[in-house]
Amino acid sequence: MKTTIKYRMSLLMVISILISASLYAMPGGDEELADTVNFKAYYGKVIDAQSSRTLPFATIEAEGSNAATVTNIDGVFVIKIARDSDVSMLKISYIGFSNKIVPLSDFEGNNVIVQLEPTSVQLKEITVRPKDAMALINDVLSNVNANYSPQPMMMRGFYRETIQRGRNYVSISEAVIDIFKGGYTNEFQVDQVKLFKGRKSADVEKMDTVLFKVQGGPNTTILLDVVKNPYVLLSAEYREIYNFDLTDVISIDDRLHYVVSFDQKSYVDEPFYRGKLYIDMDKLAISEAEFELNTENQEEAARLFIQRKPMGMVIIPERAAYRAKYTIEEDRWYFSYARAEVKFKVDWQKKLFNTTYTTMSEVAITDRSYEGIEKFASKDRFKRNDIMDEKVYIFFDQGFWEGYNVIEPDQSIESAIRRLNRKYLRRT
Repeated sequence: MKTTIKYRMSLLMVISILISASLYAMPGGDEELADTVNFKAYYGKVIDAQSSRTLPFATIEAEGSNAATVTNIDGVFVIKIARDSDVSMLKISYIGFSNKIVPLSDFEGNNVIVQLEPTSVQLKEITVRPKDAMALINDVLSNVNANYSPQPMMMRGFYRETIQRGRNYVSISEAVIDIFKGGYTNEFQVDQVKLFKGRKSADVEKMDTVLFKVQGGPNTTILLDVVKNPYVLLSAEYREIYNFDLTDVISIDDRLHYVVSFDQKSYVDEPFYRGKLYIDMDKLAISEAEFELNTENQEEAARLFIQRKPMGMVIIPERAAYRAKYTIEEDRWYFSYARAEVKFKVDWQKKLFNTTYTTMSEVAITDRSYEGIEKFASKDRFKRNDIMDEKVYIFFDQGFWEGYNVIEPDQSIESAIRRLNRKYLRRT
């Protein structure tokens, strides 16, 4: 059984490490046109009203449509809305904070700050609580058909994948993707991904002749939908591996949630996950999940990540963190965001110093529809063994993203792209 579970866990983690034999050309990173003939872009920043700290990965939804995005690590967002739409309000939500509805007219200026107020919930006010966390998890699984879509749908999302050496970005790939999302109660309707439009940037010279290739790309982040793919965390097999505990009650999206924490049992020696599940108290649906791999057993953890590597290289995983979010509409929850971040140290047997690398991939669902549902042809699908960097191309196109909603680039990424562009121009 554990062999099967380890194989399933490895679907989230495969990273191929190869000796680099060639260099990539640098792509263009010209500033995108914010507004187009058909779309208008609205910018803002989300912060804690009390502490003024930025709120990364807050959800931004255009009320009256399926358009949505998330804030980046600096709390900044941009959302593009069709000029002929009826949208007039944005809803901003974040875990542990009250929702805020903001008119689009408030975003006409630059540097618009949206302040969210923290919410607090007193446990003594909660009179109905489950007997134990495991019973609560069972109730969640038995209510999947009522809480999540049993019918397949089409989704569109924005995907980004980066590799950092220390603090410097050495590879950036991003794409608009189409997703065939299978029904949640049909295990045979496997989610599929097709690249719609993408671009990349890479600077392999900074990687000490080591070329990192991350397999799976957007397929991996789609697997983080732990409700659609319960084998990641919630299959019956995990009862022998994890302790589940009810640890808190909080407010998310102005709805009360149980917080179920989990960690591997003390007698389990192999690395598994620890984290939290956020469960809507009224409907008993998972609205968020955050977890990370136990990397205390570094040798075993490394085997989960590395498919192949050069002789003489030692890989030491330092952190592997994952996150998935869902949004609710008309009493059903929809997969809306996922992020995977892995940090590891690379040692060479004959070198004095080591190097730290961080890989990050994230997807934000920006639209969904029950119309035009069609599985993708095999030749068009992004495969489990595909590598994002090899599927997208280099563009010098100022209006590349047009009206497609994307995750606003972190300032560090913008700087990295500009720096890589200058380097490319010097070569040509």
